[in-house]
Amino acid sequence: RWQKVLYERQPFPDNYVDRRFLAELRKNVHARQYRYGAVVFQSGAVVQQLCSVCVFVLTWWYMDAGVLSPQRLFGAALLSSLLGYILFDAVDGGAGRWESGRTRWADLQSTLVFAAFTYGFSPVLKTLTESISTDTIYAMSALMLLGHLIFFDYGANAAIVSSTLSLNMAIFASVCLASRLPRSLHAFVMVTFAMQIFALWPMLQKKLKARTPRCYVAVTVLFALAALAGLATVSSVGAVLFASLLLAISCLCPYCLIRLQLLKDNIHGPWDEAVIKEDLSRFLM
Repeated sequence: RWQKVLYERQPFPDNYVDRRFLAELRKNVHARQYRYGAVVFQSGAVVQQLCSVCVFVLTWWYMDAGVLSPQRLFGAALLSSLLGYILFDAVDGGAGRWESGRTRWADLQSTLVFAAFTYGFSPVLKTLTESISTDTIYAMSALMLLGHLIFFDYGANAAIVSSTLSLNMAIFASVCLASRLPRSLHAFVMVTFAMQIFALWPMLQKKLKARTPRCYVAVTVLFALAALAGLATVSSVGAVLFASLLLAISCLCPYCLIRLQLLKDNIHGPWDEAVIKEDLSRFLM
């Protein structure tokens, strides 16, 4: 009788298997079972980031058209940053700040240094891309914002995720667009607003998502409605298309994912590669 061993010589060829070979067949051993509500909840990160890009582009368009003054935008951004800063600490009762060991005075210093540095270099930012055509600037900005969306950390454990690269691409796009605004003050406010919406706002989102899921859902819905309302003032067709995109991401894509999970057919058996499960750390001492 054939035995599944290598230390004995048997009268069978090397690739011989008996009828018991497929008895160890297993299907979808590591397949995950998703719930529709949970997938819709997780898709909120994608919806919020799309809305962030939409709000940023709309804000730039308003400033370029002269509808929104830099003073009003700076005041609104400053007020919203203060409210977000208070909410950031209030969500967990200051536990995150206590663990990091960072003080409010250190946060204020970092803010003042960034604001002073950006304001001092705003004339340079304004004239940085004068030798580049406007069409090229728009194409570069669109490409950078697309890369920002691709590499953003939505919570998935994947090799393509890079928070640093995503943020740098967004700031690069903001610098390119700010260079086409009328004055240096416009460029300063635009870059500052980009830092708030692409760096600080996602941090607050993640904390709300982890601590208060219901509040996170409410903020996501309100933010999406605000982005759609602002886009509707520029283009009604664009607002309809953007709303369709958000609904497809938050409702249709989760449904398709769950339906496709039913068609998954991964097989596992004795032909799989061996996996050492024993702790071998004692041999490394």
